[in-house]
Amino acid sequence: MTKPKIVFMGTPEFAVPSLDVLIRDDYPIVAVVTQPDRPKGRGRIPAPPPIRVVAEKYGIPVVQPERLRNKEFADYLTGVHPDLVVVAAFGQILPRAILEIPKMGCINVHPSLLPKYRGAAPINWALIRGEVRTGVTIMLMDEGMDTGDILTQEETMIEPMETFGKLNDRLAVTGARLLLTTIDIVAGGNSMRRPQDAAQATYAPRLTKEDGLIRWDADVRQTVNLVRGLAPVPCAYTFCKGKMLKIFSAVGEEVPSPESPGRIGTVTRKGLPVAAGNGYVYLQEVQLENKKIMSILDFLRGFRMAPGDTLS
Repeated sequence: MTKPKIVFMGTPEFAVPSLDVLIRDDYPIVAVVTQPDRPKGRGRIPAPPPIRVVAEKYGIPVVQPERLRNKEFADYLTGVHPDLVVVAAFGQILPRAILEIPKMGCINVHPSLLPKYRGAAPINWALIRGEVRTGVTIMLMDEGMDTGDILTQEETMIEPMETFGKLNDRLAVTGARLLLTTIDIVAGGNSMRRPQDAAQATYAPRLTKEDGLIRWDADVRQTVNLVRGLAPVPCAYTFCKGKMLKIFSAVGEEVPSPESPGRIGTVTRKGLPVAAGNGYVYLQEVQLENKKIMSILDFLRGFRMAPGDTLS
């Protein structure tokens, strides 16, 4: 069977394993489409997306359109004659004009068990909402937001203290492996499309800064899940003596507590206890604004805090 000519569309680290396996398996990749370079770091110097770095390493042509809804990009895509477009965390919804170009269609590597967690941040929200299982779906794309027919799925259990960073990396590898299987099925004309049940759909909207703010009167489990779902980026945070304090790691204990939410106790082997709605959240790894990430013990050696102080 002749391997289909592929245009690959992706942007962040999640997409890298999928591009890597296509390159490794000698698929003809005629172009890589990724988002424009964006300012990064304290110096706000434009930096290339991870996918561009990989593509250039292998001499694959790279295109970085600001928007897909312009004729120039559609003409370019038509000119390279792809059989299949593969999308993995690209960051924009594909318009009909693009979807209709490849004869085998456009398929998307999505890190959730669709129809659950459609949208921009499925891994984050699965963790924040305390899910115990997730997975990867490869779907045939349509004009909706992750509403296309399901081609293949693979489920996995979420580890009890797994963070966004670790789960993101794991699902990226799972998605790459499943992608190869799915392309073989599609190219062989054997795909069994399964429509999504819209009644079962849930959503994972793009994260805002406000989503990361810890409410100390919330349930202990909710707070720990928020920390897990946002670590290491964009990170859950609170305020300590007027300065932002990012929380990278925490565990919880559900016990009766007479303390008002946000009040800290005496540091223990578990970490620094902070009173929450139904117990304590123990901070283990933190970062004060303009400082480096450190263990809570190292943080307390350099920042004066005493039992009874309150995080706001």
